[in-house]
Amino acid sequence: MKWLSVLPQQCLVLMTCLLMALEAVPIDIDKTKVKAEGQVEGEKVENPDTGLYYDEYLRQVIDVLETDKHFREKLQTADIEEIKSGKLSRELDLVSHHVRTRLDELKRQEVARLRMLIKAKMDSVQDTGIDHQALLKQFEHLNHQNPDTFEPKDLDMLIKAATSDLENYDKTRHEEFKKYEMMKEHERREYLKTLDEEKRKKEESKFEEMKKKHGDHPKVHHPGSKDQLKEVWEEADGLDPNEFDPKTFFKLHDVNNDGFLDEQELEALFTKELEKVYDPKNEEDDMVEMEEERLRMREHVMNEVDINKDRLVTLEEFLRATEKKEFLEPDSWETLDQQQLFTEDELKEFENHISQQEDELRKKAEELQKQKEELQRQHEQLQAQKQEFQQVVKQMEQKKLQQGNAPAGPGGELKIQPPGEHKAGDAPQQPAGGDQPLPPGHVQEPAVRTDQVHP
Repeated sequence: MKWLSVLPQQCLVLMTCLLMALEAVPIDIDKTKVKAEGQVEGEKVENPDTGLYYDEYLRQVIDVLETDKHFREKLQTADIEEIKSGKLSRELDLVSHHVRTRLDELKRQEVARLRMLIKAKMDSVQDTGIDHQALLKQFEHLNHQNPDTFEPKDLDMLIKAATSDLENYDKTRHEEFKKYEMMKEHERREYLKTLDEEKRKKEESKFEEMKKKHGDHPKVHHPGSKDQLKEVWEEADGLDPNEFDPKTFFKLHDVNNDGFLDEQELEALFTKELEKVYDPKNEEDDMVEMEEERLRMREHVMNEVDINKDRLVTLEEFLRATEKKEFLEPDSWETLDQQQLFTEDELKEFENHISQQEDELRKKAEELQKQKEELQRQHEQLQAQKQEFQQVVKQMEQKKLQQGNAPAGPGGELKIQPPGEHKAGDAPQQPAGGDQPLPPGHVQEPAVRTDQVHP
């Protein structure tokens, strides 16, 4: 096995159960055309995102482990059961100090990232007193009890978490697609309710016409059948259909030459079939439905060909499948437009759920509106109190002025000096001829001018 068939070719036969799942993430690229375009030797292959919230951490751990010679040798001889049982994880104790140090660093970074996400989420709801250690328990891809060092238990947990999450990936996609289709039908019916009878009939007629147009397409070959593979051999590979050879076909479409057809490489084989049914230029063709069709084709082939259920197809498994009767005489393949994707009861239940959500949102909106109105009322009340207070202050200042008292400043100081008082630094005027004031009843005589001439 290997970590990821989409990783560079030096990726080893590593952690089968984990990485076979990573390969399940679908992409839209037709890999049958990759060789024709020419790939530079040694060029790094861009890996598709797994969709896991710890995708970056998972890939970094893979890259670091691959640098250790001892661990790499163990991986080459490990089987699925050793990986699933945790036996391989115990080999982590024998890796080099440099590798362990780097893994410790990666784990601390991941724990810090998770704590930051937790804090951001809690802050968004104005929560306080966050217990990061308790909240970290919800993450099952690392040992939260030891946030500083990467131990065998961490590797074991990472393998099991990624395997479990990615095994449920397809199931989750099917559920989301079903909801998507029911929402489309729900919105269509709700729209029809807004129309008068004449417009409603026109809309219904248009809808039926588009369904018929979408269903009018060439025959779709059964995925994985000889007819379907020969079509790829002829149209995509440009080879003579009379010279079709399963072994050559396998090697030709093992794009990364790792000895397996992974799920991306299989999905690329269905592009020609999907183009018969879906065209992005056509209004009646839904590209979301096309990806669901691709997923179902890939699942069907895997169920038929993948004997050991490791989500990879070996040359032996592929050749064995070409010997079956189903390969030569397959049943007809039903496309999505020929299937009932949901029942009326399921749609009704879905609409009830939507209705409940809308009611909850409406109640929240009403509560927020009431809170807004209450805040507005309080604001207006405070404004009225402020104006009243300013009016009282103004009246008090006017009253002081009328009584001959200077209005006080903001700090209590007098703005206008009362009679008889002087500002600091002003010298009081003294009567001429002396520094002391005259006694009561004494009239000051005019000062004698020395420049006057007396007779």
